[in-house]
Amino acid sequence: MRQIPVDTSTAAVMVAQSPQPKVKDRRTGEIATDAETGATLMTVDVMFAANGEAEVLSVAVPETGISGELVMGTPVALTGLVARPWENEFNGTKRHGISFRAVAVTSLAADASKPKAA
Repeated sequence: MRQIPVDTSTAAVMVAQSPQPKVKDRRTGEIATDAETGATLMTVDVMFAANGEAEVLSVAVPETGISGELVMGTPVALTGLVARPWENEFNGTKRHGISFRAVAVTSLAADASKPKAA
């Protein structure tokens, strides 16, 4: 599957909704897992602001990649963020979009509160 790296170096990113388990199948309630590691996947909604525009993105991240307290408004860093185009057909209706996946979501709140060394 094609993956497009997303540059976050000039973006302001903060938590819009705390991490929730990613649901693989809504009918059964099955939780999604990482195909390679078996780790539970979480969804973190983030406000991504860059170039004078802001959007809320849902980012899938392994549970092991979440560090720090991620509550609404917490500034975060997204490590290894990629965009993946997807398309499917269900009952004759085609759907498409872009999903986002990161290796890690790290709170930057602790860094902001630490005193700077002279």
